[in-house]
Amino acid sequence: MFSRIDQRHGGGHARTAVVQYLTTDVAAYLNGNFSDDRVRREMFSAAGELAYLSGWMAFDNAEHSLAQRYFTTAVSLAAEADDAPMAGHVLRAMAHQAVDLGHPGHALEVAVASMDGARYALATPRERALLGVVHARALAAAGQKKAAVAASLHAEDDLSSARPGDQDPARVFFFSEASLAHETACTLRDIGDLNGAQQQFLRSVRTRAASSFTRTHAVTLGYLGAVQARQGAMEEACATWSRALDAMEGIHSARARRTASDMRRALSPVRGRGIPRVAELDHRAAAYLAESV
Repeated sequence: MFSRIDQRHGGGHARTAVVQYLTTDVAAYLNGNFSDDRVRREMFSAAGELAYLSGWMAFDNAEHSLAQRYFTTAVSLAAEADDAPMAGHVLRAMAHQAVDLGHPGHALEVAVASMDGARYALATPRERALLGVVHARALAAAGQKKAAVAASLHAEDDLSSARPGDQDPARVFFFSEASLAHETACTLRDIGDLNGAQQQFLRSVRTRAASSFTRTHAVTLGYLGAVQARQGAMEEACATWSRALDAMEGIHSARARRTASDMRRALSPVRGRGIPRVAELDHRAAAYLAESV
């Protein structure tokens, strides 16, 4: 339920409720007695997933130090549960955060750790694809272009091998073709393949259930518009950014805010030319930034 709220409304919405639940009820459960070791491990694993979500929501809302603390707690809980795929899932999130913060060396180190041994081997194909696509992004950030492309293709193969009977953990409910395409597009963008990035962003927009995954849909549209602008298609970019701002309504997410800020920055060279569509879009982006603080 909390994960779906995050996907729909952004990490700035309801995070305090998640943390309150984690630090009161869930903490009490962890200090309780268990009927057997299987139940104990499952409880610690579930608690680790909630700690991870607390960190992810903080990351999405640009509360990065707090996010790192929750991610570290989540890895510890996963270790206590002997749940290697859960630990890999959290390390993948930490790598994603490091990429966004501009720390490519650390991002790659953590991404490699997320796929080490049982973390990857015991994961379902869907979760393997998620680990792999973030590994690709870390490789791209580190300037390893060929390896990044190879990792993206391997992640595509992993997702293609996913089947309904795989018994995926609930934490990967969001990861689908649209998510894979979004991350692949970011990888291609970061290695300079703007045409490939545009195709993958369009694939992501086309295949995502926008009503359920609104935050990421808005960010994807923002990134797509930025790629179109970099290719000189400003009119097309403005149309895409307008859709992004439509999707951002009610979203409380620093990543969405950054997308709006980047939008205004990209529009600045043409802002003073008296183009009505540019002026309207810039005004809408400024209004969103003022309202979403």
